[in-house]
Amino acid sequence: MSLNIPHRDKANGTSGATKAVILVGGESRGTRFRPLSLDLPKPLFDVAGHPILWHCLKAIEKVPSIHEVYLIGYYDESIFFQFLQEASKEFPHLSIKYLREYQALGTAGGLYHFRDNILNGRPERLFVLNSDVCCSFPLNEMLQLAREKDAEAVILGTRVSDDAASNFGCIVSDSHTRRVLHYVEKPESHISNLINCGVYLFSTDTIFPSIRTAIKRRADRSARLLSFRSSDNLESSFMINDDDDAQNGVIRLEQDILGDMADSKQFFVYETKDFWRQIKTAGSAIPANALYLQKAWQNGSKELAEPNLVVKGEKTDNTRPGIHPPVFIHPEAIVHDEAELGPNVSIGPGAKIGPGARISNSIVLAKAEIKPSAHVLHSIIGWGGKVGAWARVEGSPTPVTSHTTSIIKNGVKVQAITILGKECVVGDEVLVKNCVCLPFKELKRVSLSILCTRHTEPC
Repeated sequence: MSLNIPHRDKANGTSGATKAVILVGGESRGTRFRPLSLDLPKPLFDVAGHPILWHCLKAIEKVPSIHEVYLIGYYDESIFFQFLQEASKEFPHLSIKYLREYQALGTAGGLYHFRDNILNGRPERLFVLNSDVCCSFPLNEMLQLAREKDAEAVILGTRVSDDAASNFGCIVSDSHTRRVLHYVEKPESHISNLINCGVYLFSTDTIFPSIRTAIKRRADRSARLLSFRSSDNLESSFMINDDDDAQNGVIRLEQDILGDMADSKQFFVYETKDFWRQIKTAGSAIPANALYLQKAWQNGSKELAEPNLVVKGEKTDNTRPGIHPPVFIHPEAIVHDEAELGPNVSIGPGAKIGPGARISNSIVLAKAEIKPSAHVLHSIIGWGGKVGAWARVEGSPTPVTSHTTSIIKNGVKVQAITILGKECVVGDEVLVKNCVCLPFKELKRVSLSILCTRHTEPC
């Protein structure tokens, strides 16, 4: 597609002005990201050397018509304070603000609650991004499609296997016009392998009236159900419980808005051929890390470590090829020149990697230590964690096309990626495989395919 994107518009309500919202959720969500989310909210977790939110902002910055970005969620404001300060310096052309919901309002309810903030300055269009999405974010391409089609809404879609499609919102579209004909969230039977990527572009004249209509429709339905006595309609007494979300003001784009929009002739899908992945579970951070690193390597990012070069260490010999790209090493990390890293590895600030250590397809978080000759494969080492000399912390590789990080082992479904929470310690010469370990554990003997939950006893 040939892009014809104008220079960055002035933030004064001029024609073509666009705003962006990133939905970050709150503390009662993200439980599948534990144990990592016990110490840090998922949107701030580092993937490929940067918080998940940073990747969203990096993409938004490339859209010239966007000047204002809102993070909407129900975390305490203090959680994002430092991130917002740093982001404001790194993205000086963007005004980035956090809007806190008084309770969980849903992906559409939060938008509607803060509609006055969003509509201030009369923006023409609104991007809405789920923060737990890993992709190349083709926002300019979506904007171009919206202009070409005079679209009321554009959804980002991608193709997955037929078996995986029912786990996502499924889109039926016209292959020629790209108009969305039908949308169903997590259908019970196969509809399409074109799925919702969780990135949207809405006309502001369309999205807020659509949400208002959905709120009224669900409120009317709840009122009708409540008018029946349970003795008159036993089934409705159970349906009332299912509609608690409506009574609590929870309105969701996926379940309550997009299906109705498919009835409009101005709802279109932009199908990306590039990578896409959800970051739902803690283990899914590993494939997301790999995808972002590979994209950065393809784009010639200067942040990545150069292969065949010493990064930092006691020796000065730079002839040993210790880096297998792509690899991200934070400037404050200490990596011995006899360590071997990559591919798809991120090393956090203050981390120490000893001589002979081998790390592949893994994330080593801030201040963690990997001692001499230890191996870390398909794993996440938590903040301040320690892996002893000659120890082996290992997960199982999952196919690139897979959208799950679970595997079947000895007839039991287990986590493919090994995850050690904050300040976990693995003893010397200990094997840890396919484990999820809560913070502050000390692993003194072989641990295979288990969930370590005790804090005081060895696993």
